[in-house]
Amino acid sequence: MHNETLRPEATPDGAAGFVPKVTTAHAEGTLVDKYGRRITYVRLSITDRCDFRCTYCMAEEMTFLPRHEVMSLEECLQVASVFVGLGVSKLRITGGEPLVRKDALWLLERLGALPGLEQLVMTTNGSQLERYAPALRAAGVRRLNISLDTLRADRFKAITRIGDLAKVLRGIQAAKAAGFQRTKLNAVMMRGINDDEFVDLVRFAVDHGLDISFIEEMPLGEIHGRSGTFISSEETRERLAAHFTLLPSTESSGGPARYWRIPGSESRVGFISPHSHNFCDSCNRVRVTAKGELYPCLGQNDALHLLPVLRAHPGENAPLRQAIIDSMGIKPYGHDFTQQMDAPQVVRFMSMTGG
Repeated sequence: MHNETLRPEATPDGAAGFVPKVTTAHAEGTLVDKYGRRITYVRLSITDRCDFRCTYCMAEEMTFLPRHEVMSLEECLQVASVFVGLGVSKLRITGGEPLVRKDALWLLERLGALPGLEQLVMTTNGSQLERYAPALRAAGVRRLNISLDTLRADRFKAITRIGDLAKVLRGIQAAKAAGFQRTKLNAVMMRGINDDEFVDLVRFAVDHGLDISFIEEMPLGEIHGRSGTFISSEETRERLAAHFTLLPSTESSGGPARYWRIPGSESRVGFISPHSHNFCDSCNRVRVTAKGELYPCLGQNDALHLLPVLRAHPGENAPLRQAIIDSMGIKPYGHDFTQQMDAPQVVRFMSMTGG
């Protein structure tokens, strides 16, 4: 890999910084953006559909994609295979809710067998785990992230609009019984909605041998009211510090979370902070939506459309591989989420991007 001379460029926080101008060559079997960051992690959405309607993720009345605009499972497998051939070692399957996709296990079994893929993981709302946890484990899924914003059944129903907390809790137990380890809960922080439960959520994680990450709300989609519900990771950490000893950790799960340890517990408490602590300088990931849009950055609208390439060259990997390499040219140095939470610069809903 060869980087040209450095040039000044505005970093995400507005300060002038020096970043590499361009990466001019790829070593075989690697995927590198123009700032020299190696891409080793892909989040692949296999459906935009979900059996919940979480208030921060989608509109109450969603219009989902027609089937012909969604990648087939065979196309998903091809995309993943090419990424792994380019050195991607971690693949996260997302949605919507991935387990509502018909024959999702067919895909997962084949992804789990890809040579060179070290981590096949999944983000889920937990609604289908009671049924599918053993099969997921057998297919090669090694870790699960489970969305859980509250431990109160009525509040859970209000946030998800239609979800059943008891079913999700049974799913968490089913995952543990199936042998999943380092299962992580994801809790979106919302002032006045679930911020009185942060301590309870950490205690639940510790009691059940789970990790937990608290996530700042992100301004994706036309969802109003977020300016009043936003809470920073720093504020939440200060609240938790009144009840737990939190020791900073250098551990990483390969994603954006920064972790803290509680002495005497195996659980890790993480914070994902796209607003307050930008993590773009070390970004190692891209996202592919269910319709084959490759987003090099969650916080930008620029995308490369892979579905036309897939369908113009069925079964051919070379054009797809080149398109993926070319997409590195539009990966920005970082996102710049506006503090005007109700006027997002990214107009797509989170469910459309993939987790």
